[in-house]
Amino acid sequence: MEFENRYMQVERPKYDCLLFDLDDTLYPYSSGLATACGNNIKDYMVEKLGIDRSKIAELGNLLYKNYGTTMAGLRAIGYEFDYDDYHSFVHGRLPYENLKPDPVLRSLLLSLPIRKVIFTNADKVHAVKALSRLGLEDCFEGIICFETLNPIYKSAASDDEDDIQFTGSKSSSMTTSKNEIFDIVKYFSQANASTSALPKTPIVCKPSEHAIEKALKIGNINPQRTLFFEDSIRNIQAGKRVGLDTVLVGNSQRTKGADYALESIHNIREALPELWTARAVTSDASNYNKLAVETSVTA
Repeated sequence: MEFENRYMQVERPKYDCLLFDLDDTLYPYSSGLATACGNNIKDYMVEKLGIDRSKIAELGNLLYKNYGTTMAGLRAIGYEFDYDDYHSFVHGRLPYENLKPDPVLRSLLLSLPIRKVIFTNADKVHAVKALSRLGLEDCFEGIICFETLNPIYKSAASDDEDDIQFTGSKSSSMTTSKNEIFDIVKYFSQANASTSALPKTPIVCKPSEHAIEKALKIGNINPQRTLFFEDSIRNIQAGKRVGLDTVLVGNSQRTKGADYALESIHNIREALPELWTARAVTSDASNYNKLAVETSVTA
């Protein structure tokens, strides 16, 4: 036909958003930040909450396993504390000097013609500092972080979707309380202990499917057209359950729930070359929600 080849239909790219975890995803576990963070959490539990150090290992493992983060677990079982103070103690003493500028990753990210968003359980101060140390602070549209998912710090668990906001109020002045602490260690020592009977946490965080769905809503992100990069297998699996395509970072072996696996985030181009051939999706900027935290700040 005369006009058969005059117009070629442009194939819509498979993804219009790339969702990146931060810690141990955009930089390697070998940086030592994860180990230092774990030690700081233990110290916080002893020094601030008065928990016997001999009980920390077993308690911490149960809280992390059942609530996603130790912080969320501590709140669930009855400990009250100021969230900003917790983050300052746990992240404020991290060896950020171990994070060096990564010009290779920066070049890769800036060359990608697709929306890029950070999704982390960490607080915004830590996220911005880590990105700045890596030289990646201007590579992302924004950050979905602890304050984004927990805009109004509550003292009780809630599933109210109407609580979603883009800016959070300051944490209330909470004081540590040892009243009515749920003994999760004793609970799991019983036969037939069920996770369904555990107290709920007021903190929203990965790997909760609710947390991921909330993040997607906040960022105006379509899970069917989003690729999710994570180092945590359980976060990957939760993302898969809500409809995200997933990339496990830090392991070259694909596991259940992972569509792709990368030994390092630097392998992204060789593993997913199609991301660079995608046409940039153009849209009126007003169609996108502004995220709570902007990364255009100096270290």
